[in-house]
Amino acid sequence: MIILEGEFYSSGIFATNLSYLVWESQLDLEKWSRGVYFFQKCFRAALVAVNELPVIEETLWLRILGRGETQRTAIDELLALPESNQLRQNTLKLITNLRVIIVQQQETLTEDEQELIMNLSQAYQQWEETTKQQGVQEGVQQERRQVVENLLKFRFGSVDEELASVVDNLLQLTPEEFTPLCLELSREDLLARFNSHQ
Repeated sequence: MIILEGEFYSSGIFATNLSYLVWESQLDLEKWSRGVYFFQKCFRAALVAVNELPVIEETLWLRILGRGETQRTAIDELLALPESNQLRQNTLKLITNLRVIIVQQQETLTEDEQELIMNLSQAYQQWEETTKQQGVQEGVQQERRQVVENLLKFRFGSVDEELASVVDNLLQLTPEEFTPLCLELSREDLLARFNSHQ
């Protein structure tokens, strides 16, 4: 739905390419960027020519849904965003889902769908690599947590709520630093040392 000055336009048509207009339309550059065309008021509809949209972050999603060079450029822009960018993260997840769905229909792919898969491949590969790296980091963190908890269990017989409260602080240290502390400090010294850091 498109909203303009309190008026609702109940439908919008998104076209990947608009080579010519065969109807009366208007482009109000003061309110809308290039690429957005309104039908006569009685139709309460607009046409968005994806290939004519400005190359800005606000139009990135629509341009990814475009075709050819428009789509390739948008995907390159997406991949150039910082890895911590929420738009990048969310879009890569959605692109990956779309690519998986399309690839599953391998035998019946149209030429446009084959082009889409090619354009999405780089984004998919980058998402896959980032996901693997995050998985490895999470695995290392879980393993370190398990080592600290096992050291505390070995030393004190179990890890109660009080001892569990110092685990995160111990994980901030290197294994060379936390191992002797877990094995040599008394329970009271360990709690006093790390509870004072909270």
